[in-house]
Amino acid sequence: MDFQPTEDQRDLKAGVRDLLAGRYGREALRASVDTGVCVDRGLWRELGEAGFFALRLPEADGGVGLGLAEAVLVFEEAGRALLPGPLVATHLAAGVVPGAAAGTAVVTAFDLGGGLVSHLGEADAVLGAPELPSGSRVRSADPLTPLHRVSPYVPPYDSSYLSSYVSPGALLTAALQVGSAGRTVELAVRYAGEREQFGQPIGAFQAVKHLCARMLVRAEVARTAVYAAAVTADDTEIAAAKLLADEAAVTNARDCLQVHGGMGFTWEADVHLHLKRAWVRAEQWRTAAESEELLAAELLEAAP
Repeated sequence: MDFQPTEDQRDLKAGVRDLLAGRYGREALRASVDTGVCVDRGLWRELGEAGFFALRLPEADGGVGLGLAEAVLVFEEAGRALLPGPLVATHLAAGVVPGAAAGTAVVTAFDLGGGLVSHLGEADAVLGAPELPSGSRVRSADPLTPLHRVSPYVPPYDSSYLSSYVSPGALLTAALQVGSAGRTVELAVRYAGEREQFGQPIGAFQAVKHLCARMLVRAEVARTAVYAAAVTADDTEIAAAKLLADEAAVTNARDCLQVHGGMGFTWEADVHLHLKRAWVRAEQWRTAAESEELLAAELLEAAP
């Protein structure tokens, strides 16, 4: 059986990469960081027009009619570009919250636990909540993921919410992590080829080669797990994919910092932005502890 992406899927992925490269390249990313504007409403509408949010909505309901496999490819590219905003929640809200599918509404979610909500100040709705709650701003590790704490907090985690949103939310977040993990491999390899020490590129040194090789293996293993989970839509496989993707994104960003040396820790470099975003995403929709509990329960159930 051939599990390679189809030509249409590859074209979809390439098209999203081209769209984001032209609309949200490095200059736009740094402008977002400098201004603190995380959700560009114009870009949000463009994403809606391109079918980003309505990708899995049935054609009869005005959507594109594709599946999780295609959504994962699209979100991987968004993760690679470090595109900010509640992308996953707005995508999940298509067909539920008016304007979400078209990108005219920004929808966030209670996806961090403990009453924390990302992008609440820029959102028009919160997934699963009857109205937009108020909250107090709290410090975030990522400058492009503003956080608010809602109080009193009543989590919308009934069985319908869990089955409809948490697993696909975890998988799409894992796809964002995979995109970031792959991008930090590219950044590390490029810098290792440009930066010279002792008269040669640092990429010629065995220690740096091994570091980059481990980064590549980590990213590809996570990507394979995420793609497989998108095909099966199995909750246990999604949990495993989220674990691997979170580890790949966080550890690759740290290793990329090591390749860059002191340069990687400067505000002007983009590496620290990947690490900070990876930290936040690792806590969204399904944490490592929650994934491990789910996997352990599955193993116990399968034990003779």
